[in-house]
Amino acid sequence: MNFKPILDRKRVKTSVPCRVDLGGTLDISTFFIPLARVNPATFNLALDLRTCVTLSSFTRGRIKISSKGFATIERDRDENVTDNPMGLMFAIAKFFNAHGLHIHIESSSPPKSALGGSSSAAVALIAGFYTALGKSIDPEQIAWLAHYIESAVAGVPCGMQDQTAAAFGGVNLWEWKLGKTGPQFIQTPLYKRHADIMDLNRHILVAFCGITHVSADVNSRWVAGFKSGDLFAPFEQIVKITRDFSQALMAKEYDQAGKLMNKETRLRCEMTPDVLDKTGQKMFESAVAQNCGARFTGAGAGGCLWAVGEEDRIQALSLCWQKLFDNVETGSILATRIDTQGICVEV
Repeated sequence: MNFKPILDRKRVKTSVPCRVDLGGTLDISTFFIPLARVNPATFNLALDLRTCVTLSSFTRGRIKISSKGFATIERDRDENVTDNPMGLMFAIAKFFNAHGLHIHIESSSPPKSALGGSSSAAVALIAGFYTALGKSIDPEQIAWLAHYIESAVAGVPCGMQDQTAAAFGGVNLWEWKLGKTGPQFIQTPLYKRHADIMDLNRHILVAFCGITHVSADVNSRWVAGFKSGDLFAPFEQIVKITRDFSQALMAKEYDQAGKLMNKETRLRCEMTPDVLDKTGQKMFESAVAQNCGARFTGAGAGGCLWAVGEEDRIQALSLCWQKLFDNVETGSILATRIDTQGICVEV
């Protein structure tokens, strides 16, 4: 479909949040189907480091994709290669049979920071196509579509939590199940009052450790270990930790939440010691020393860490992490807050 006439009249701009998490990997069907009897779930909260996608008109029959930190790519509508950094975006454009458009991606989070950026961009792009076509925004449908296209491009089962955080925003526990016709998720918001979500901002801290993450190797080892049976018991423990952590946050028991977070991080480190790089390990140790919890985001191996604790402890930890970054040029505390909004369309 030629989108040029539509976008000649008005460009389309959408945005979605990124996320931090605990209990990730359980959103992959390889894990949540065998673990069904213990009701696997993942916790995440959305951050206002939003990914924006702008659709504007371009040459008929051509697709252009640009994003900071990546080489701009321009292709003919009939090209089918998706094994490149922009492969997911091209696959989405192919799904909509789209051409005659320029897809421009802007992210407020550091590149490859393990905050779910590529999945967020996919959700924002699909929302952009829905908007251009005059379709109503259905967060659940868009999240599933982004998930399945990403899995198709990756060639392996992928998780779903990045897409749900991007589509819905907020602070949630996501339960992963099989429904009558396929996989489904159940969303449980942790707080009913906006004021409680805003209060949580004073009890969390997010920082980029200075090294971009490469999660594929860590994930593949988790998958291999789980399928062999060696890591079945640890992931079964992670299900309980994730649910207990969510309950502690709901009750505003931040000290207990921090202890549970550290328990999950230690389990992950036992399975894959390199899930924390040297800076990440120092950040984790300083969090423990300040009676806070800390965990890598996503599959770790670089990227970001986030922390939970009592307000005074979080303030002290912020100073400790900032001091660590004196020797890590690209490391930094991220100025971010919880984002209660999911998909937003600029009008």
